[in-house]
Amino acid sequence: MAVASPLSPWSSFRSFICTTNNSDEMSLITVTGYPASGKSTRASQLKAFLDSRHNNVLLLSDHSLNISRDVYSDSRAEKAARGTLFSSMQRLMSPNAILIVDAPNYIKGFRYQMYCAARELKLRVCTIHVVAKDEQCREWNAARSDGEKYTNETLENLMQRYEEPSSMVRWDSPLFTVLWSDEQMPLQAIWEAISEGTVKPPNSGTVAVSKAPSDALLTLEKTALSIITELMNIQDGYGGTVKLSAQIQLPPRRLTLPELQRLKRQFVQVHKKAITLGTVEKGSVDWDENKIAHKFVVYLEEHLKH
Repeated sequence: MAVASPLSPWSSFRSFICTTNNSDEMSLITVTGYPASGKSTRASQLKAFLDSRHNNVLLLSDHSLNISRDVYSDSRAEKAARGTLFSSMQRLMSPNAILIVDAPNYIKGFRYQMYCAARELKLRVCTIHVVAKDEQCREWNAARSDGEKYTNETLENLMQRYEEPSSMVRWDSPLFTVLWSDEQMPLQAIWEAISEGTVKPPNSGTVAVSKAPSDALLTLEKTALSIITELMNIQDGYGGTVKLSAQIQLPPRRLTLPELQRLKRQFVQVHKKAITLGTVEKGSVDWDENKIAHKFVVYLEEHLKH
C-alpha cells in the first residue's frame, strides 16, 4: 500500500485549516517488531482507523524517507538512518497531530529517546509491538521484491539484536501487542490511550537549555589567545598579581609560549563539547567575552601552580 509523504505541502495546509478536536488528540505512536513481521501492514491499518477519528494523522517510515534496507547491513549507515528518522519525527510532532512511526525501532535506548522527545512536547505516547514467529518473518521477507527485502544475514542479525518492549518501563507504555495471526488490532483501546491517556510532563533531564551562540567557539579561541598574548608581553617581572583583561595571579617564574598554548588548547577542549552539542551545560557557561576571560585566567592560575 502506497503511503503519501507526511512532508507534503498539502498535508501541512490541511492540518492548518482543520480544527476538529486537534488540541485533545496529540500523540506519538511507536511501531516496533522484527523485520518483515508485518509492521507496515499494521501501521497502515491503524492509520486508516485513526483517519476516521482525526483529521491530521501522519505516517513516518523508512519507506517514506527512502531509507534502504541495505543500511541495516552497515552500522554507520544505520546510525545515520536513525538520525534521519529521529530528525523527521521531531519536525512532524506537534500538538495537533497523531504521528505513527513505522520502523524497526528495535533498540530500547532509541525508543526511550523518542519517548523523551514526545514528553518535551507534552504528547501522549503508546507502543505497538507487532509479533511474528522467526520462520514467518523469514518467509515473508523471502517473498518480497529485491528492493524491499533484507539480506538473510541482516535479517538474522536484526532478529538476534532485537530488544523487546516491556509494559514495565515507562517509555514502552502503554504497550499493545499484536500477533501476526490476529485478524484485528485493539484499535479502540489504542484510540483511548492516545486521546484520553495521561500526558506526562517533560523530564527535567530533557528540558532544553540555552543554546550557545553560533560564534561561541570563535569567541572562546580569540579571548583565550588575547590573554596569552598579553601574558607574553609582560614577561619583564616574575610572579605577583597582574591586571590583564582579567586579573591573574602569576607564579614566580617565566612563562613559556608552549605551555600557555597547551593550556589554551585544554581550556577550549573542556568547553567545546557544550558548543558542539548546541547547548550550555546546565547554564553553567556564559559566552560573554569578559566571562570567558575570567574563566580562562582562573583555569591558568590553577594549572600554572604545578
